[in-house]
Amino acid sequence: MYKDRTVAVVIPALNEERAIGEVIDSIPPFVDSVIVVDDGSSDDTAAVARERGAEVISHGRNKGVGAAFETGRRRVLALRSDIMVNMDGDGQFDPSDIVKLVGPVADGEADFVTASRFKDPDLYPDMSRTKFLGNRMMSRLISRLTGRRFHDVSCGFRAYSRDALLRLNLFGDFTYTQEAFLEFAFKDVMILEVPVEVRGRREHGRSRVASNLFRYAWQTMKIIVRTMRDYRPLRLFAGVSAVLFAAGLIPAVFLAVHYGRTGTFTPHKWAGFLAGFLFILSAMSFLLGFILDMFARMRVNQEEILAILRKRE
Repeated sequence: MYKDRTVAVVIPALNEERAIGEVIDSIPPFVDSVIVVDDGSSDDTAAVARERGAEVISHGRNKGVGAAFETGRRRVLALRSDIMVNMDGDGQFDPSDIVKLVGPVADGEADFVTASRFKDPDLYPDMSRTKFLGNRMMSRLISRLTGRRFHDVSCGFRAYSRDALLRLNLFGDFTYTQEAFLEFAFKDVMILEVPVEVRGRREHGRSRVASNLFRYAWQTMKIIVRTMRDYRPLRLFAGVSAVLFAAGLIPAVFLAVHYGRTGTFTPHKWAGFLAGFLFILSAMSFLLGFILDMFARMRVNQEEILAILRKRE
């Protein structure tokens, strides 16, 4: 219990038997529930977690961090906890920092509080330059899409109010970090970044999300595009429309210059057909975005209704 608020910690874990025990032992005593979601581990992660007193939910097979997070979210809602904290089980996060995330939620300052590795330059973690630049680029992209300044959108150490959990609807199995940021920003949920010191390199094993940077970038971009399609389709397809229109201008201008010099379209009539095709695609893309924007408004209303029904349950 923390300031009359029940707190549950969710730890998605895959083959973390060497670190999970220490992580659970270090969780502050005010935490009411510790839930380890064993995402298909082939080692003794589940057994170690149970020995340390955690509730263990096993998937049986590996489904992904996003799916493990969703399993934990549903369990926390079933327990009727007031605040949920999610953190990794690899020991990179210091459990004593949980209070820094829970405090603002308990005090009503924010509904979603995330640890930030890059907000304070003095707390930058020790990580490869590639991962550092990748994280910064992703944060800038999410900031641009949402119109709000964020420093770290990929950190897996966060706290949520019960209301935020009820309003959250995630569909990505691979990861959840960027999708949650976009959803909360688009739904005007109060977001707060709290700088914390994080170990930049794992002591045991490899990251299952960022071990392959190309796969991570591809999967993350798919999640971002889908979220934009669902909540900001007009902005997404208007951008596609603008690119297609600009591409169509190139052969159109080329053909116009050729006609001005020779007085004939021959032998470059192809440029006219190409320009016309791109202009049609541009118009169709904008129209599609306009139509999907109507469905996005309906989606927001439906999710608000869903959140109300969840509260009643």
